[in-house]
Amino acid sequence: MNWEDFMDDTLANIGTLSKEIPDTVAGFNKMGAAAKASGALPEKTKEIMALGIAIATRCDSCIGFHVKSLIRLGITRAELCEALAMATYMGGGPSYAYSAKALKAFDVFSKD
Repeated sequence: MNWEDFMDDTLANIGTLSKEIPDTVAGFNKMGAAAKASGALPEKTKEIMALGIAIATRCDSCIGFHVKSLIRLGITRAELCEALAMATYMGGGPSYAYSAKALKAFDVFSKD
């Protein structure tokens, strides 16, 4: 999987859909901003949680988005690997495979 091309295509597809359902997208974006805002939990913790859910639900594009957010928030490879260990523990074999995808995405996007 080429993470750069995959995410570029995903963003293009989301852009096309967003033009068709702008009210839904506005609501989704508002909900996302509220959910990610730092409060009792910092945004980085929330993004780690989101990545675990993305792995469990086997959502490639979600993995890409949340890995990119975690890189922006300064996650280290060691922190990510601990989170991936927990995701693997909780999700078994399928989460093991998707955790490996998340690590690859981290390696690709960390080079940017």
